[in-house]
Amino acid sequence: MSTRKYSVPVFLDGLVSQEKYEHWLTQKARAHVQRDQKKIQNISTMLYKELIHKAVQKSQGRDAYTGEDLDWSLLSKWRNDEAKRLGSSYKKKFALLPSVDHAFGRDGLPVFEICSWRMNDAKNDLSIEEFIDLSKKVLKNINNSI
Repeated sequence: MSTRKYSVPVFLDGLVSQEKYEHWLTQKARAHVQRDQKKIQNISTMLYKELIHKAVQKSQGRDAYTGEDLDWSLLSKWRNDEAKRLGSSYKKKFALLPSVDHAFGRDGLPVFEICSWRMNDAKNDLSIEEFIDLSKKVLKNINNSI
């Protein structure tokens, strides 16, 4: 059985090998398919790989929300045992790790954006509109207390 290759985007040439990129892409697609199986019937890992790959290409290597350059050298370097042992100091090293943010469009189909792990963690399950609204409240509160 042959598998379709998703070429490493040009902006990642020399930073991420084809093998590492495809491994990361497959892992992300599988994780999101597993998460969405109750919401969408007959979803495939191949479709999700295609959609996530397009999101990576669109990102040009930057966080979709902050515009920051992501650290693609961090792909597949996260270690759960180290994270447990070192806590927040370990997590901070992975702030700019590329992450796949995932929502659903009005048509009910998944929409993916590439962002930093820090942004994805902060946004959590909020829509981008809800996150922006929350951020505005935080800024307003800080500005009122200065």
